Amino acid sequence: MTERVEEAKILAGVKYYPHKNGGGLVAETAQVAETAYVGPGAMVMERAKVLDRARVYDSARVAGEAVVSEEAEVAENARVFGKARVFGRARIYGEARIHGEAKVYGEARVGGTVEICGKAEVFGKTRYEGNMLVAIGRHG
Repeated sequence: MTERVEEAKILAGVKYYPHKNGGGLVAETAQVAETAYVGPGAMVMERAKVLDRARVYDSARVAGEAVVSEEAEVAENARVFGKARVFGRARIYGEARIHGEAKVYGEARVGGTVEICGKAEVFGKTRYEGNMLVAIGRHG
């Protein structure tokens, strides 16, 4: 769990604390490992988890019951939410949205305005950029 040392900030009625590794805001209901990085401007919200050495930075958001773990990164203005999972060395960036029960893992890269949702899986060295929707199937 995130160590609650500094004073809370209240946003929309929810207490957020700055993460000691990066200073980004973590909701009191979320879980962020001490080894993870949540950079300034980034937020981990609701019941989301950022574990291991995962990184969330820039203006990225992780919310809902989403889990970002291992060495995965969520950057720029990307959003990971719902029950989505991002792990391995995957990187989510740009305006990308990962949600539903989608999984992005391995060394996959998802950027631009790509939306991965439903029960879709993107893995391996797959790279999706630009403007597209992936809602079903395994893509690797």
